[in-house]
Amino acid sequence: MAPPEFFETSPWIAGGVQRQPALAGAVKADVVIIGGGFTGLSTALRLREEGVDVALIERDHCGSGASGRNAGHLTPTIGKDFPYLVKTAGKSRAVEYARFADRAVHYTEAMIAKLGVDCEYVPTGNVITGLHPRHRKPLADGADLAAKLGVGVAFLDEAEVRRRNLPSHVRFGVIEQSGGHLHPGKYVLALRQAVLDAGVRIFEDSAVTRIEDAASPIVVRTAGGSVTAEKLVIATNAYTPATLGRMKSKVFPVRVTLFRTAPLTAQQWHRIGWEGREALYTAHEAMENYRPQADGRISGGSKWVQYGYGSTLTTGHLPEVFAQWRALFARRFPELPDVSIESFWGGWIGLTLDFLPIHQANARGTVFHGIGYNGHGIAQGTYAGPMLADQVLGRPNAEVDLFRRRLFPLPPEPLRWLVIKGITSALDRIDNRVDTDLERGG
Repeated sequence: MAPPEFFETSPWIAGGVQRQPALAGAVKADVVIIGGGFTGLSTALRLREEGVDVALIERDHCGSGASGRNAGHLTPTIGKDFPYLVKTAGKSRAVEYARFADRAVHYTEAMIAKLGVDCEYVPTGNVITGLHPRHRKPLADGADLAAKLGVGVAFLDEAEVRRRNLPSHVRFGVIEQSGGHLHPGKYVLALRQAVLDAGVRIFEDSAVTRIEDAASPIVVRTAGGSVTAEKLVIATNAYTPATLGRMKSKVFPVRVTLFRTAPLTAQQWHRIGWEGREALYTAHEAMENYRPQADGRISGGSKWVQYGYGSTLTTGHLPEVFAQWRALFARRFPELPDVSIESFWGGWIGLTLDFLPIHQANARGTVFHGIGYNGHGIAQGTYAGPMLADQVLGRPNAEVDLFRRRLFPLPPEPLRWLVIKGITSALDRIDNRVDTDLERGG
C-alpha cells in the first residue's frame, strides 16, 4: 500500500490559482485589508458594494490559509458547547450567541446562492455524536436546555440514530438543525473571484513587513511596496500573532490535522449506511470530525492539536499523528477494512480563552479586527464581513455590540505555553479515558 500523500496546503485548492501581482510601489485606498480568507474577502465585497475603494493584501494567495484548508462543516456551533456558554455568559447572553451563530450560517448560505457557486453544499445539519455512555448526560442535558431556550437543536436517542442509520460508532447525539457541509476550496475561490469582479485590488504573495498605525493615515508596508489608507481591517485569524506580531495575548494558533480517504465504492457505502450524509463531530473534549464528500470519499480530522512556543506556526508533517489517525479511522469505521486514508494536510485555527470570536477596534476607530473563530470560521468568518464593514463605515451593528466584553489576556511566554499545554493535556486525558474504555468494549 502506498504511503498517504501530504499536502502543504490542502487538496481543496491543490490546483492552485492564477495569482494576482504582488504589491509594488506606493498605493492609496480608502481601506486596506490584511488577509484573504473568508473574513477579508467578505468584508472587501461588502465595502465595495458601498462604493469604498479597497486594497487587500495577502501573504500567499487568497484561500491558502484556514479558509481553504478546513474540514468543510458549516455549523452554528459557538463557544465550547452550549452548557458551558450558559455557565460562563448566562442564559440570556448564551441564547443571543446561539442565535448569532444561526444567523451566520444563514448569511453564508445566502452568500453561496449569491455567488452562484456549486461548492457541494449539502444542508444536512451537523450531528454531535456520542460514542460512550459518559457522553450521554452532557449531550442530553445540553440539548434539553438549548431546546427550552429556543435554540435549534434536538437530541437523537439510540432509536433515532438507528433510524437514520448513522455509522456504527455513533450511539446517540445532538443534531444542529441549521447548516451542513461544503467544499471549502470552491467556496473561498468563488468569493475571491467575486471580489476581483467587484473591482477590489488584491495583492498576493505580499507578506506584511510593517504596520504604521499610530497616526492617520495608516501605512501598511511589504517588501515591494506600501498601501496608505484611512482605515485598516486585520483579518488574519490564527496567523495574527505569528505573521503580524499582534493580539498575542488574545488569540493563539493551534495546528490541526485533516485527512481524506480514497473514494468508497457503492458497496462500501452500503456497509456503513449513513444515507443522510450528515456531517458528524464527536462529543470528545478535543473532537473528531467526519463528513462525506461529493466524490465518494470520507474526510475528517482534528483531535490531536499542536501549539508552538511563542505562537509560532508549527510544522504540519507529523507522521506519528498520521499513524494515530489511520488506527483511529479503522476503529471508528470497522466496516471499512479495505478503505485507506489517501492524504493528509492541516492548518491553524485561532483560539480564544472564552471560545468566542473577537470583533475589536482600536480607540481611534481606525483599526478593526475580525479573528478568533475557534474552528467555526466558515460561517462566522463570512458573517464578519458586514460586521466589519459597518464598523469601518461608522454604522451601529448589534452583532458587533454583542461581542463587546472584557478579554482576559493570556500570560506571556513561557507561562502561555504552560497554560495552553496544561489545558490541552487535561482535555486529552479525559478523551483518552473514554477511548481506552471504548477499545475495551466499554
